[in-house]
Amino acid sequence: MTLETAFERRTLDLEFPFTIARGTQTETEVVTVRIADEDAVGVGGAGPSAHYGETADTVAAVLPDLLAVVEDVGDPHQLERIERRMRETVRRNPAARTAVSIALHDLVAKRLEVPLYRYWGLDPTETVASSYTIGIDDTETMREKTETALERGHEVLKVKLGTDRDLEIVEAIRSVAPDARLYVDANEAWTPKEAVRKIERLADYNLAFVEQPVPAENPEGLRYVYERSPLPIAADESCVTLADVPKIADRCDIANLKLMKCGGLREAKRMIHAARAHGLEVMLGCMSESNASIAAACHLAPLLDYADLDGSLLLADDPYDGVPMLGGRIDLEALERPGTGAR
Repeated sequence: MTLETAFERRTLDLEFPFTIARGTQTETEVVTVRIADEDAVGVGGAGPSAHYGETADTVAAVLPDLLAVVEDVGDPHQLERIERRMRETVRRNPAARTAVSIALHDLVAKRLEVPLYRYWGLDPTETVASSYTIGIDDTETMREKTETALERGHEVLKVKLGTDRDLEIVEAIRSVAPDARLYVDANEAWTPKEAVRKIERLADYNLAFVEQPVPAENPEGLRYVYERSPLPIAADESCVTLADVPKIADRCDIANLKLMKCGGLREAKRMIHAARAHGLEVMLGCMSESNASIAAACHLAPLLDYADLDGSLLLADDPYDGVPMLGGRIDLEALERPGTGAR
């Protein structure tokens, strides 16, 4: 079997400037991979994050070596073999490996003429709704963005914190979204003692959980917060790879995985099962990504407790369609084409 491979870079504008505790984005650069045989084309995407040492430049630099592995193996169904050899070839750059992994899974499912969730044997009725993220801005703008999200049908919201007015922000958003399911994410911005103080007050606003309250480099600080918090704690930056799952098991309630952190769909499934084995709930998040990668992530929804897969929803214009997500509801049953649904 002969496989043809290619990739392209693209800069995509965000609908609104997107600010978290670490900085502001107005655009995102993604890399799209295509793997084709004589019958079908598989599509995958990389949404690299500089926070984890990856950029579109680094992705583009290693993709020729990764795609050479695919072409050398020649059989897209040899997913385990290809992903093992990709790890041996490029030890880091998980977003680059993820793009290839997604494209391979898309191609295999298309060859079998089934959607990806069916290839995995998952129940499409067991999905969860994705949250829609409200980035940091002045309080009135955040209130207006919340109203817009509600008008678009979003019932689950994630609010970025890490400011000197975090309580004011949450109070303002709760005032216009009294019935929304609400998560907050500090993106490592608080000290442990500050986190406990803030969470004790945030608990009055009926929040589902608090994500990454302290820096990942302070695991004992995360434990300190977890042991004293009246709200569940989710670990994101503290949970990057499979090896991190047992390390966070006594420091949080929820493991937040991301395809761009872990390096592929098969590795993501391993992390989900490992988190379950350690008694953790599971969330799947994303970077600023197009549906070339978000669509694949949606097929993992039946395995999740929480989803934060709004990367494509935050774009001004996504060049790819994906799994229907009206109002954040991941509707795998409505997907009428094989593969991931990206096109």
